[in-house]
Amino acid sequence: MQTEAAILWELNSPWSVETIELDPPKAGEILVELTASGMCHSDEHLVTGDLPGALPMIGGHEGAGVVLEVGEGVTRLAPGDHVVFSFVPACGHCPPCASGHSNLCDNGAGLLIGAQLDGTTRHHAKGQDIWTMVCLGTFSKHTVVNEMSCVKVEDDIPLELACLVGCGVTTGWGSSVYAADVQPGDNVAVIGIGGIGASAVQGARLAGARNIFAIDPVEFKREQAEKFGATHTIPSIGEALELINEVTWGRMCEKVICCMGVGQGDQMASIMMLCGKLGTVVATNIHSAAETEITISMVDLTLSQKKLVGTIFGNANPHADIPKLMHLYRSGQLDLAGMVTREYDLKDINQGYQDMRDGKNIRGVLRYK
Repeated sequence: MQTEAAILWELNSPWSVETIELDPPKAGEILVELTASGMCHSDEHLVTGDLPGALPMIGGHEGAGVVLEVGEGVTRLAPGDHVVFSFVPACGHCPPCASGHSNLCDNGAGLLIGAQLDGTTRHHAKGQDIWTMVCLGTFSKHTVVNEMSCVKVEDDIPLELACLVGCGVTTGWGSSVYAADVQPGDNVAVIGIGGIGASAVQGARLAGARNIFAIDPVEFKREQAEKFGATHTIPSIGEALELINEVTWGRMCEKVICCMGVGQGDQMASIMMLCGKLGTVVATNIHSAAETEITISMVDLTLSQKKLVGTIFGNANPHADIPKLMHLYRSGQLDLAGMVTREYDLKDINQGYQDMRDGKNIRGVLRYK
């Protein structure tokens, strides 16, 4: 079949919206008509090269839609089912999955390169194969994906909101609840209030944090952070050091979560100072793949027993936690609608990413229907 998709042909170039050819699903795969796709900063990392990827590539990894067709051997899904894509596919039976760490699925790791498990692609344009972002390619009105990447959701949940839990919401929420292990009464700092940071604020609030310090240079994002549960907002790490010291009587934060668009290693020493003794700093955001050095005080790390930990997908398990987040949304405890600042047509994708760069959006969403 033919459909429309946004393709990145070269680094540091605009997304090109054009007609593509899409093959039918093979064994273990499904064809989905998308309703919406979130516009995550990780796809911007493809454009800049901070996150390496094979080009040309159809971007997008936050998506939700309706199953149109299933391939041979697919038993968990059927045409008509509503699904959310998990950007981390999970097989359910490899050692990481079996031990409760399906965000690190061994089989899923193969799909992250952008091809299906057999090494081939289902997407084609201009006579050549096209890779897809984490084998999803949600910047397309239709796509073929492996069933390991799909989580079934109830039919009455708005898919234009549900798409966000495929990456940003779950990653941010899990960074607070799982990776940082925020406890009731904790003081928490969240650096960077985009889609992931806003979700980390919500996760910290739901976990019972006492004070939540939202740090972002953009006034609009600081205002939005208060709506999601931040108790204090600060424009810079330097100013946050002073305020957190005052509010916590010098104890500083128990947990600090890094959600900036692009991390910088030379900022880590200051970030580590935001947390106190036994404190944990969670590196959720992407750093440039070329960056191999960071600056921190090792004496502070040792004598204060601090921890610096990384996380992917917020340590969440997609097939367990995406339905859990849908329940929190249903019960009014998780604000998804407030996360969506603007909706865009696929043809306006480049304007959407410019708005993200300009700090105008918490999350932009591409609407297809």
